Amino acid sequence: MKSALVFTLLLSVATPGATASSTLTVIVLDSAGRPVRDAVVSARPQGSPGGVPRYAFGRSMSQRNIQFAPGTLVVPTGTTVSFPNYDKVRHHVYSFSKAKRFELKLFGRDESRSVTFNTPGTVAIGCNIHDQMQGFIRVVDAPFAGVSNEAGKVTFNGVPGGKVQLVVWHPNLRARENEMSIVAASSVMQVIKLPILKR
Repeated sequence: MKSALVFTLLLSVATPGATASSTLTVIVLDSAGRPVRDAVVSARPQGSPGGVPRYAFGRSMSQRNIQFAPGTLVVPTGTTVSFPNYDKVRHHVYSFSKAKRFELKLFGRDESRSVTFNTPGTVAIGCNIHDQMQGFIRVVDAPFAGVSNEAGKVTFNGVPGGKVQLVVWHPNLRARENEMSIVAASSVMQVIKLPILKR
């Protein structure tokens, strides 16, 4: 059975005389109204110069308890990400993704390797030793980006007024490359249903 991803956009309107910026809140829910975590949302105000990041982002995806932590990481293009191993066992981290193919051969506890991500897109991460390990690095060139939390929420501060292009990605989103894009008006609340495979 398939469910839907509900994409809710709340963008406050700048008051007269105030700076032309807003707080943008995106809430991602499934069709039953339950929050969806680990959805990556990026925002690009129309006419904004370049994709210089205006958000906090991590630079590490560790191996801990035979898992990748965090399971989903969003970074701007050009970021070097470290892969420290905190497990007692060795890991062999790799990706065959179009955005970045790499292989970090066996390394043990308290060792680390790093990779630079220069191409926007999604990089699916695995371990050649532990098949159950799966992670995702979403590389973006938009000035705003974030990962939804347990409440399905992503908040961006200081977004310029006007229209904004939003891209939402989730590994179960039933769309090309697991992502969909909309252009939203800054003064209108929008509810958009996106198809997502059952989690």
